Amino acid sequence: MRKMFTALAATSALALAACQSPEADRVEDQAEAQADAIDAQADAMPEGPAKEAMEDKADAVEAAGEEKANAMDDNGEIAPSEVGADPAKK
Repeated sequence: MRKMFTALAATSALALAACQSPEADRVEDQAEAQADAIDAQADAMPEGPAKEAMEDKADAVEAAGEEKANAMDDNGEIAPSEVGADPAKK
């Protein structure tokens, strides 16, 4: 499941990469590298709750980096594509 999520995230990141500023890309890349390091630590651990907690931490670090990068480009605005609604129709 983790590998499928990682593949999906990588594909999504590639699709969105053209939409982000270089600074936002750097923030996202740094978070992804940190998440990969945490995930590597988790891979070295025996199966159990501690390993799952490390994997969850890696996911949270990566998600936080994506959110921070999005916030940098959106100036805090949420795009209609991110909420599934067009604010012009309200």
